[in-house]
Amino acid sequence: MKMIIREISETENKDYWIGEIGKAKWIAGKYLCELLSTSDFYKLCGKSSKVFLLTDENNLVSFCTFAETDDIDDTELTPWIGFVFTFSQYRGKRNIEKLFNHIYPIAKSQGIKTIYISTDQKGLYENFGYTFYTTLKDRNGDMSLVYKRDIVLEHC
Repeated sequence: MKMIIREISETENKDYWIGEIGKAKWIAGKYLCELLSTSDFYKLCGKSSKVFLLTDENNLVSFCTFAETDDIDDTELTPWIGFVFTFSQYRGKRNIEKLFNHIYPIAKSQGIKTIYISTDQKGLYENFGYTFYTTLKDRNGDMSLVYKRDIVLEHC
């Protein structure tokens, strides 16, 4: 298995990868697919936002966003890792960590010291060095757990 990390806007076959994201059996994955298909992703998440893919040949393993904003409105917290997903056949191998570790040096090069994740998952992101920060309302009015991770030298 030769895993490659790609940024979706830099791929030659962007429509193929957007379609692969849409195959995720997760409502947020389908929503990301829709946002990317209509170019609304950059309007919603910010112009400098990115979608990273972990691929094995033409198979999508994991994906996530590195974005200016996420599903929390009215906050100065930025940037966010969002839309975190690993396809079921690739779970349990810490594949998403490969994407996280790809993002950290990018963030550090931009002078970013902290990255946030909004989720309803307790106990997942702690496994990747994130700590609970606060609870905030998301765009749907639901309460979301906000985790943070400081970007430190050994991760870059």
